[in-house]
Amino acid sequence: MGFTRHVVCAMSGGVDSSVAALLLKRRGYSVTGVFMKNWDSLDESGVCTTEKDCEDAYRVCQTLDIPFHQVSYVKEYWHEVFSNLLKEYERGWTPNPDILCNKQIKFNHFHKYAVTTLGADALATGHYARTSQEDEEVFQQTHTPPPTALFRNRFEIRNPVRLFMGADCVKDQTFFLSQVSQEALRQTLFPLAGLTKEYVKKIAAEAGFHHVLKKKESMGICFIGTRNFEKFILEYLEAKPGNFVSIEDGTVLGQHKGWFTLTLGQRARIGGLRDACFVVDKDVTTGDVFVAPTTNHPALFRDTIRTDRFHWMTVDPPPEIIRTKMMECHFRFFHQMPLTPCTVTLNMDGSVWISLSQPVRALTPGQYAVLYKGDECLGSGKIIQLGPSEHTLQQGRERLLTAAQQKETPEPAS
Repeated sequence: MGFTRHVVCAMSGGVDSSVAALLLKRRGYSVTGVFMKNWDSLDESGVCTTEKDCEDAYRVCQTLDIPFHQVSYVKEYWHEVFSNLLKEYERGWTPNPDILCNKQIKFNHFHKYAVTTLGADALATGHYARTSQEDEEVFQQTHTPPPTALFRNRFEIRNPVRLFMGADCVKDQTFFLSQVSQEALRQTLFPLAGLTKEYVKKIAAEAGFHHVLKKKESMGICFIGTRNFEKFILEYLEAKPGNFVSIEDGTVLGQHKGWFTLTLGQRARIGGLRDACFVVDKDVTTGDVFVAPTTNHPALFRDTIRTDRFHWMTVDPPPEIIRTKMMECHFRFFHQMPLTPCTVTLNMDGSVWISLSQPVRALTPGQYAVLYKGDECLGSGKIIQLGPSEHTLQQGRERLLTAAQQKETPEPAS
């Protein structure tokens, strides 16, 4: 009789993770479902949504006749995700909690719990993504601690696992996995890799998972839910009123409660103004938030950004960029954004400059620049610096033109 592989499946109480657990069981694995609690949350009506999700996950595990566990990472989430978020909001940035949660919680603490505490041979999630490994290769992986030296042993034989888009291009979630460690990726199965969302729903309906099919798809930041963002963030950060200032003529148009309640590109609600204004920049030293009169104003468009130290999924940067310090690929900075061609330049400190083939609207510090080569997700880096906006460049060109014209104008004879 053959040895049965043990897979721990992260269960959210949603349709994707429920079908992932079902498919794993059908493949003959010994499956354990685990629900992670990361936040103590009440919705607007005072109902704890986490408890409802946990109950839904438990019902699926009962239907599948597999063991169910619940584990709490509320403390870890607070210290390693949420506290960092608050610091970044205060800096005037707009962080991405989903990418950070996958990196720090699901594919770090939870991965270790699955392998060491529950004795799993592999971890599985309901993400729409795939890797370069077949299932059997995942089970052959052994724990390899990350290198302690600055450089790896040049004679070490390396065959890194690569991350690729799932079959459903619309639902593809590699964007959210772009900071996951190579160690965790090597030990992870993605049962939904080759499936579309519609087909996953069909499997769920046939399996009788009607209670999870009825649920709305979770969108937005998990711990905020349906609440107003400004109201939520002001529970944790002290209000710092400042001015809304016109980027075009410096006129003060109104007041806001804090630059951290606003993000680049969003509509600014300014009382007494007939036309809409949109946030184009922030100055955290003065508290000024600069706005422009149209949603596609040149002040919102830029074509150059710099990231912090870039996280390559394969640990080492691609050979092409090591060799020439430059590489052509594609870029996005939010989920489902159309991929934009770009040129990437690798800096000595591991950060990268990204030059886009065309200006992109509302590039935002704190968000992640995720790179792709074909359908492979290469990794990501946090955006920490923006190049000049089209508006700034336009003003510069106009000043140069004016200066040149003044030089050409002959001085009147005395």
